[in-house]
Amino acid sequence: MSRRDFIVQLEGRRLTTAQIHYYRPDAPSLLQLFVWQEYDLAPDFPVLFEFLEHWRREIEAALHSVCISHEGMIRPTKWRAVDGVIDIR
Repeated sequence: MSRRDFIVQLEGRRLTTAQIHYYRPDAPSLLQLFVWQEYDLAPDFPVLFEFLEHWRREIEAALHSVCISHEGMIRPTKWRAVDGVIDIR
């Protein structure tokens, strides 16, 4: 994890993933997917909505839907026991 990532988490931002489904004008019958990730503040998601506004203004693709996933809190990495022995020689 980079220093910036840790600092923004301490400020209350959490990793947010958005699946953006869209149509391109040259292929209107083909639904396409773009995955976006950034640290953002729930429940308002100002960074995501700024990106979506940029998309509406600058990208020639019609938005179909946006699915948002958000990690809630900082916590230690999860460890799990592995049953077995790895022999390194």
